[in-house]
Amino acid sequence: MFSLFKQDPIKKLTKLYEAKLAQAMHAQRNGDIKSYSMITAEAAQIETQIIGLEKQKKSL
Repeated sequence: MFSLFKQDPIKKLTKLYEAKLAQAMHAQRNGDIKSYSMITAEAAQIETQIIGLEKQKKSL
């Protein structure tokens, strides 16, 4: 009954992932390559978490 109010963690991580990619794009356009690479690495970690959650969800 209360699962109706529970947020989907995959959806939340996907929004965060897209925001990180946009932030990385802006850093790259401003010429800040160091920040671009750091933000892109963070986005890659989030993507790994999303893939893990999707695999876990499929196995259930």
